Order: sequence, then structure tokens, then C-alpha cells
Amino acid sequence: MKISQEGISLIKKFEGCELEAYQDAVGIWTIGYGHIKGVKEGMSVTKPEAEEMLVHELTEYEQHVLNQVTISLDQCMFDALVSWTFNLGPTNLNSSTLLKVLNSGDYTGVPAQIKRWNKAGGKVLQGLVRRREAEALLFENKDWSNI
Repeated sequence: MKISQEGISLIKKFEGCELEAYQDAVGIWTIGYGHIKGVKEGMSVTKPEAEEMLVHELTEYEQHVLNQVTISLDQCMFDALVSWTFNLGPTNLNSSTLLKVLNSGDYTGVPAQIKRWNKAGGKVLQGLVRRREAEALLFENKDWSNI
């Protein structure tokens, strides 16, 4: 399974594209569409490089979701989980109640679990509240575009 264009659109909307390295809300150097691996102060990329980095990285996060989820997913569910994992990392996915709820077959409990992850550095961030709401709606195959 691969992330769809809709899932990529959600990620791009909430990550934004920064061509110059910057520190995110918790001080992690970031560039492009939320790329953090090997990013250092002063780095820059072109828009095509940012796009390429995202496509390359998404294959890794798709695999994390595929490896950890033991029940079937439809495309919207998969897209939402890849976005969530891209933003929060596979370690958080692996240890999350979200994953336990999902793998138990409780699909209806997943959106509430998605929304719980709205903090960075111990503080609730409005951008994360909005992103989690959009991911929860996408998981349910509902329109998230107005979030």
C-alpha cells in the first residue's frame, strides 16, 4: 500500500515547505516538508529537492505503518496513519495506545486516539490540534480540507 495524493496533500498542508533550515517548535532543525534527518543550521534546498525528500521519506513511513498494523486498512485510514507517523515518528506509533486500539479492531476508537497527540514540548499547539483533527477526519473518510 502506498500513500495517496490526498494523504500527501494533508502532510504538505500541515508541514508547509521551508527551503531554508529552521528550528521547529521543540528546537529540531527542519527543512522542506518536515524533513529532519541530517538537517543543520544554514542548510537550504530547492523546491524539487524538498519534493524528492518527501517522496523518499514517505516510503519509510509507509513501511512502518504496514509493519505495525495487523488488521486491514482502507486508503484513507492508511493515509491518516502515515501522516501521523511521519509527524510523530515510528517509536511513538509502536508504543501508542492508538496502535493497540487499532490492532484490536476498534476502528471507531482510532480518531480519538489520533487527536490525543496534540502536544510538543509538553504544550498543546493549535497547529497540532488542527492536524490531528484533519488526520482523524481523513481516517474516517470525511472531508478534512476546511481544517
